[in-house]
Amino acid sequence: MTIIDPHVHVWLNDPKFPWPAENANPPAEDRSAEMLLELMAANGVDKTVLVQVIHYRWDNSYIAHVIGKYPDKFMAVGRVNPEDPANADHLSMWTEERGIHGVRLSPGGNEAGDWFRGPLMEPLFARAEQLKVPLLLLTCPSRLLDLIPLLEAHPDLDVVIDHMADVHPDDAEGCGILMDLARYPRVYVKISHTWSISGQEYPWRDTHEQVQEVYQSFGPQRVMWGTDWPVCLPRAEYRQTLSAVRDEMSFIAPEDLEWILGKTVQRLWPFA
Repeated sequence: MTIIDPHVHVWLNDPKFPWPAENANPPAEDRSAEMLLELMAANGVDKTVLVQVIHYRWDNSYIAHVIGKYPDKFMAVGRVNPEDPANADHLSMWTEERGIHGVRLSPGGNEAGDWFRGPLMEPLFARAEQLKVPLLLLTCPSRLLDLIPLLEAHPDLDVVIDHMADVHPDDAEGCGILMDLARYPRVYVKISHTWSISGQEYPWRDTHEQVQEVYQSFGPQRVMWGTDWPVCLPRAEYRQTLSAVRDEMSFIAPEDLEWILGKTVQRLWPFA
């Protein structure tokens, strides 16, 4: 089957792609596209969607460079400053001029993330809907309640909940909030981060019941895996993030696994 990873971060210490002034401690070690290509080849991953790493803030230049250099291997999701009144126009520029296909927002659950309830979200959601690019949301379960009015106002926008909203296996309320979003037909969920929310070692079996609930609620055509390399490395090797889904989650039917490992991703990121 074709395997596509929908969630990876890359960066490079190179003056052509400078770190923003507010990033006082950029990562010392590179995690370049070329390093990623080696991992992909070694593990049978055909293509990858790059997600803008927070270290670069709102300058998506490196991932734009990578997708231009390796168009058969990569697509990319960028970031724009959600508190900038021109955020929708920035999304248009990165999409139409630089080939970025999607935008990621990361509203925290505390007061610092309350911009997600503010007036600047409506134009940004509307622009993503107009451009026909997916919107990725990295957040906590409680913040998903603020998403509902935006989903109802923009029914033609594809929205991806990253990492199951980091719901912990023992958080019944948070899990219920996540599952409720299945009633919106264009909401997708990444079943990544089992290594993060688990209290066990690989293959993180204490999270499998939760993954199974996501799978049953949303269906395989709205579920996708993801490595989150290199963020995963303190707890999981690249290959383990794939094998945990492909080899250990026996409740996933073989024909559905083709969707979760690749075909669902292709619905949102149409590689040539």
